[in-house]
Amino acid sequence: MHIEHLSKCLVYAKILLKDGAAKVTCMAWSQNNAKFAVCTVDRVVLLYDEHGERRDKFSTKPADMKYGRKSYMVKGMAFSPDSTKIAIGQTDNIIYVYKIGEDWGDKKVICNKFIQTSAVTSLQWPAEHIIVFGLAEGKVRLANTKTNKSSTIYGTDSYVVSLTTNSSGKGILSGHADGTIVRYFFDDEGSGESQGKLVNHPCPPYALAWATNSIVAAGCDRRIVAYGKEGHVLQTFDYSRDPQEREFTTAAASPGGQSVVLGSYDRLRVLNWSPRRSIWEEAKPKEIANLYTVTALAWKRDGSRLCAGTLCGGVEQFDCCLRRSIYKNKFELTYVGPSQVIVKNLSSGTRVVLKSHYGYEVEEVKILGKERYLVAHTSDTLLLGDLNTNRLSEVAWQGSGGNEKYFFENENVCMIFNAGELTLVEYGSNDTLGSVRTEFMNPHLISVRINERRQRGMEDNKKLAYLVDIKTIAIVDLTGGYNIGTISHESRVDWLELNETGHKLLFRDRKLRLHLYDIESCSKTMILNFCSYVQWVPGSDVLVAQNRNSLCVWYNIEAPERVTTSSIRGDVVGLERGGGKTEVMVTEGVTAVAYTLDEGLIEFGTAIDDGNYTRATAFLETLEMTPETEAMWKTLSKLALEARQLHIAERCFSALGHVAKARFLHETNEIADQVSREYGGEGTDFYQVRARLAMLEKNYKLAEMIFLEQGHPALEKLRRSYYQWLMDTQQEERAGELQESQGDGLAAISLYLKAGLPAKAARLVLAREELLANTELVENITAALIKGELYERAGDLFEKIRNPERALECYCKGSAFMKAVELARLAFPVEVVRLEEAWGDHLVQQKQLDAAINHYIEASSARCSIKAIEAALGARQWKKAIYILDLQDRNTASKYYPRVAQHYASLQEYEIAEELYIKGDRTKDAIDMYTRAGRWEQAHKLAMKCMRPEDVSVLYITQAQEMEKQGKYREAERLYVTVEEPDLAITMFKKHKLYDDMIRLVGKHHPDLLSDTHLHLGKELEAEGRLQEAEYHYLEAQEWKATVNMYRSNGLWEEAYRVAKAHGGANAHKHVAYLWAKSLGGESAVRLLTKLGLLEAAVDHAADNCSFEFAFELSRLALKHKTPEIHLRYAMYLEDEGKFEEAEAEFIRAGKPKEAVLMFVHNQDWEAAQRVAEAHDPDSVAEVLVGQARGALEEKDFQKAEGLLLRAQRPGLALNYYKEAGLWSDALRICKDYVPGQLEALQEEYEREATKKGARGMEGLVDQARQWEQAGEYSRAVDCYLKVRDSGSSSLVEKCWMKAAELAIKFLPPQRSLEVVRVVGPQLIGIGKHSAAAELYLNLDLVKEAIDAFIEGEEWNKAKRVAKELDPRYEDYVDQHYKEFLKNKGKVDSLVGVDVVAALDLYVEQGQWDKCIETATKQNYQILHKYVALYATHLIREGAYSQALALYVQHGAPANPQNFNIYKRIFTDMVSSPGTNSAEAYHNWADLRDVLFNLCENLVKSSEANSPAHEEFETMLLIAHYYATRSAAQSVKQLETVAARLSVSLLRHTQLLPADKAFYEAGLAAKAVGWENMAFIFLNRFLDLTDAIEEGTLDALDHSDFQDTDIPFEVPLPAKQHVPEAQREEVRDWVLTVSMDQRLEQVLPRDERGVYEASLVAASTGVQALPCLITGYPILRNKIEFKRPGKAANKDNWNKFLMAIKTSHSPVCQDVLKFISQWCGGLPSTSFSFQ
Repeated sequence: MHIEHLSKCLVYAKILLKDGAAKVTCMAWSQNNAKFAVCTVDRVVLLYDEHGERRDKFSTKPADMKYGRKSYMVKGMAFSPDSTKIAIGQTDNIIYVYKIGEDWGDKKVICNKFIQTSAVTSLQWPAEHIIVFGLAEGKVRLANTKTNKSSTIYGTDSYVVSLTTNSSGKGILSGHADGTIVRYFFDDEGSGESQGKLVNHPCPPYALAWATNSIVAAGCDRRIVAYGKEGHVLQTFDYSRDPQEREFTTAAASPGGQSVVLGSYDRLRVLNWSPRRSIWEEAKPKEIANLYTVTALAWKRDGSRLCAGTLCGGVEQFDCCLRRSIYKNKFELTYVGPSQVIVKNLSSGTRVVLKSHYGYEVEEVKILGKERYLVAHTSDTLLLGDLNTNRLSEVAWQGSGGNEKYFFENENVCMIFNAGELTLVEYGSNDTLGSVRTEFMNPHLISVRINERRQRGMEDNKKLAYLVDIKTIAIVDLTGGYNIGTISHESRVDWLELNETGHKLLFRDRKLRLHLYDIESCSKTMILNFCSYVQWVPGSDVLVAQNRNSLCVWYNIEAPERVTTSSIRGDVVGLERGGGKTEVMVTEGVTAVAYTLDEGLIEFGTAIDDGNYTRATAFLETLEMTPETEAMWKTLSKLALEARQLHIAERCFSALGHVAKARFLHETNEIADQVSREYGGEGTDFYQVRARLAMLEKNYKLAEMIFLEQGHPALEKLRRSYYQWLMDTQQEERAGELQESQGDGLAAISLYLKAGLPAKAARLVLAREELLANTELVENITAALIKGELYERAGDLFEKIRNPERALECYCKGSAFMKAVELARLAFPVEVVRLEEAWGDHLVQQKQLDAAINHYIEASSARCSIKAIEAALGARQWKKAIYILDLQDRNTASKYYPRVAQHYASLQEYEIAEELYIKGDRTKDAIDMYTRAGRWEQAHKLAMKCMRPEDVSVLYITQAQEMEKQGKYREAERLYVTVEEPDLAITMFKKHKLYDDMIRLVGKHHPDLLSDTHLHLGKELEAEGRLQEAEYHYLEAQEWKATVNMYRSNGLWEEAYRVAKAHGGANAHKHVAYLWAKSLGGESAVRLLTKLGLLEAAVDHAADNCSFEFAFELSRLALKHKTPEIHLRYAMYLEDEGKFEEAEAEFIRAGKPKEAVLMFVHNQDWEAAQRVAEAHDPDSVAEVLVGQARGALEEKDFQKAEGLLLRAQRPGLALNYYKEAGLWSDALRICKDYVPGQLEALQEEYEREATKKGARGMEGLVDQARQWEQAGEYSRAVDCYLKVRDSGSSSLVEKCWMKAAELAIKFLPPQRSLEVVRVVGPQLIGIGKHSAAAELYLNLDLVKEAIDAFIEGEEWNKAKRVAKELDPRYEDYVDQHYKEFLKNKGKVDSLVGVDVVAALDLYVEQGQWDKCIETATKQNYQILHKYVALYATHLIREGAYSQALALYVQHGAPANPQNFNIYKRIFTDMVSSPGTNSAEAYHNWADLRDVLFNLCENLVKSSEANSPAHEEFETMLLIAHYYATRSAAQSVKQLETVAARLSVSLLRHTQLLPADKAFYEAGLAAKAVGWENMAFIFLNRFLDLTDAIEEGTLDALDHSDFQDTDIPFEVPLPAKQHVPEAQREEVRDWVLTVSMDQRLEQVLPRDERGVYEASLVAASTGVQALPCLITGYPILRNKIEFKRPGKAANKDNWNKFLMAIKTSHSPVCQDVLKFISQWCGGLPSTSFSFQ
């Protein structure tokens, strides 16, 4: 609510309660908005109406009169939800509930009182029978007005200062003196909000309000706090610094929860919730002087009024609204909140409160449906209401752009149609009743019935019938939301309606056939033909319909064949029911006649249908007794007895004159009534009543049972007398039953047999084991059973006494095959098959074919299979028949398949039928089926499979011709098209003049001929006089001109004009209009063209088309101002025709003599031109002379032309003509004589022209220059020579420029000559004359410019010579340019001779490494190795370390420190690369070894000797030697252990080698030679290393296996895995296998030192042994020493190596010995020599 509205429109009305201080303690509005109650300190309740007029009052009373009437105050007051009671909470610990009645002045009585333990401080009445109140002791309690008891909801220790509810009344909120605010829910409505203590407010919250989105609290601290739903602070409004503000005493939320008003001193503050910003916005406060403190606030339930009570007894009443509007001058719409609107009918004064229960803002409100129904939208919901019944609904509704259509034909439900969906909303319900998809929104095609006639035993009866499509009706049970019926009709449905109970549906199709559908039995009955009117009689199931001149009435719709018919002479227009009669209104001519129906039949039938027997009785009592009435009484008596409505039954029997029954029922009713009075409830349930009713129905057995249950005293006597009576009356069966019930089986059997009831005797025997032992008795019974042909029961008895043969025989005779088969399975298994067949035969005889099928299948013989098929076909069990047939052989099944196929064909399941025909070898039948069904494509597809194409074509064409004869052209077309003969179809359509179909086919099959076809048809139709059809085809062929010509030729100018305007472009219609006018001529033409607005255009068109007579005629009649223009155009036409004299006359008539002059000038008739000009246009004489002169010029008669131009006083023109002709001398002469002022400019122009003309012009300049030269005007001559430019003759240009330079040097001052040379030099260079330019420069001693000229001409020798001879400073300048030139040209070979380093750098840039190295080889060693290092670096980057190694093998390895990284990188790449652990890798390892050896030798001689780098390279050399020796040993079988030992020895160098690769190779080598312990430890270490590489750290490695060895622990972590995954997995499997084997010890082998055998260092002594050159193992004894210190070998290993070389002659092993010899300074003395 916006405060500006409050302040502007809320003019308050003061209700003065009492003079002086009379504080208003509490106020309340009633729920129905009609009453307003106020209570003051004098404890009197005043009652006002909604306009503020006092209408009533009453005094309250104290809890105990002994304390006096002033011993209490009223602290709380609330109306009950039905507005008839008021609850008063008092401080004397009591609550009174007063019944005040519905009308003013009703007696006030106390109907409830609730005594409490402390003072009541606040009170609310949120729901029926529930009053909630707070006490001074801190409890919040509930008082139930129904039970008159109160109970505690929750308790606190603090005084309750305020109590409020939420807008739905389902939750309460209490404020306490300690600031606590507590929340409690009776039902949280799915919000999930918590309950209990919510928040602790800073002061007692006397002002407490619960709005929709938050809780607002305020008190004596002058601050308003808004709390969220879970107690967090949303906003605070602080007025504590405002001196005008006092404490807040009370608060109230609007009924919609969107606004809160708080009262203080002289002021009301208003807070409005902003949904968009989700905050409270403060409106301008309402300030009223002398109001004093506001003590109570009450908001009217519809939100339209707010009342404020004050300390002084005043009540201020405010009108609250956001806005008001008047709707159609009939309704007033008052928006009291964003979500609440009051709709008031201005004529009747009735009001309806339209409110969104979800707090959404209500948008536009509409009143539709004969101004009875409300429709309003919010953002997410739709509000609907019935103004007459005040039933309102709010349903979820997503916005659909306002496209909904509403139907209000049904008073109970609103039908909303939107985007193909029908939604039903029942007024008064907040859920949609149902929603269905339908495209048919005509109310006659939708029928809804909502509890229209209540029926006994049916709570909710809500049904909907609607159209799914034009031929299908669906019926839906809206209560359960499921489909209860679907009707597929063969014709279009145009009307439908359910009866009021929703059990029957009527519908009519477009053929006017009326059908009745019974929903329960799903049966459809056609009840009337030619039905023009149909309607259910309101309030009944009677049906009225009209058939031509007959009025048909169905009084009993359950028997639709029983129809009452009467003749009428008009049309039924309606039904009227009222005043105890039903009339059918018929219009007969101009009068309306009423036909009265039999109201008795209508009323009685409806009452009986609804189970309303009281209504039926009341109706029958109004009728006289007739045979029909008597029948009705009988029916009612029967139904009343069944329904236990005994008083009605008694009345029926009285009316029928059945005195005995009436008396008996009267006595029974008295018993029932007495029981009902004494014990309450239904007296009809009393046992005597039930027994008497059983006796009335002759059911003494039931009566006896009822009496037995109750223990009747005369039971035994009754029983004996009953038995005797039965025997006397020969009722042996009843007597037997009596004996049986008393346990006397033999007597009962005897009586049963006597009565001829052996079956009952058998049942009794079978039930009692002791009777089975009596053989004679059993035989008597079986004989009686067989005699009575009760074979099945006899069989049961024989089976029971273990006589299976007789039992089986009896079962078969009695056709009890189930029992027979079960018995045979146990006793005679071989008989089962025969019995199954017999069972099947029996079922077939009984026409139970479907049951017989399974028995034949069980019999499982060929004969039975055929019987099973026959039974399945007979029972129409088609799927089962197919299943059985599929199991049979082809010959048996083939004759049955077609029968099944025919069934599926009749169901239009053609695919299944086709498959079955094919299985039955009846493909032709399948083709015929498809043909009959019009499914030509499938027929054709099938035919193509089993027939020749030509036969198919003949078949189809013949069929098509037959169809054509029958007029079935579409079917014929499909056949023709199917066999790809569309031309035959086209011919057919043409023959029968079905041009649209013909065109369609041409467009589809011959689109290229479509236009021609249209044109051809157009011509044919035109010839036949069918012009409009011809027009269509002409236009389709885009031949609008032909259409226009057709209409023209037929005199239909209007049609021609229409077509031209529509299809002929912008000007076509004008042309047609012109021709039309021309055909009319005269005044008619003018009128037509004026009407069409085309008069001027027609004149122009006539002139354009040379119809000058018509043009002159039109202009003469209507457009005289156009006449000169037409003369002009006629003149131009005559000129074009060569009729110059006539043209001259017309030009003069048109007032255009100049045009005539120009005409003669154009035709060079100078004499005539001069004549006309002099006579009619003297200004044109000069132009004639000029034209004549131009002619003379064209004939090159310059003198004549010059004379004419001078006569015309146009010398400038003569000058221009001479210039254009290139006669510059004549031009200069004329200029000099007649226009001397232009002479100098002409001279300059002449020079420019000469320049432009190239060679010819240049020659002129050269001649001019020579003239200047001869005249001694050298400066001008030089300028003239310099103006000569390239004209195709470079020699001429060169000569002129050289001549200019020569003249300048010879004759002009030095400064001028220098300028000329500086101009000429670059121009000569520009044309490639470098030498000439250089010579000119040298003439003036411009040495550098001369050198530059030679350099630009690439004449390097001349440049060098000039520099050397004239200025040696420029020699380096020339050399530098020469180098740059060679570099830029890529002439590296030439550059070598000039600057070898630059040439090598250029090779590097170009990537010509081989050329670079080759050239560098020819230079000194330092240059060579600089480029070798560059090349090696490049190769290493490319990953080609082997090529880099080969480079150093070829060129040696210098000891340059800058190369160390290259050597290390080659070493690292080599040892890390895969595939090097093989004999084939020897040469790579040998190359690495030799390079490192060469490096180490060079290091010894360098300054790096004995440095750390030197030591590192020595170690690398040793490693490379081990690798090379290992590869060599791998090539010889007997050196296998040497290779393994070398792999093991390499482990001590893993700080330089990839550790994982080294351990892997060592492990595999050890495993290969059978050292399993060692292999296991090394490979285990390898697996640990691979895991460490994955994890990125070596911290987790266990070094215990390698303690006291020289294998290092601290090694670099390899960056990647060096062994592939597959090989790692193999190792992992082997290690896992070995680890499971207990025979291996996880320990490295030890030697005589007690340490690891491959370790050089003895851990105990620290002594280091020398490694063997052959194996790398430590040498402990048998040492062979070499000349080089520190180099030795184990004798055994050495000899073994030598022996292997001798036996294998291995070249690689020999190479190893050769290297050892070089490295160690020779070999020990031996007889071995290198081969």
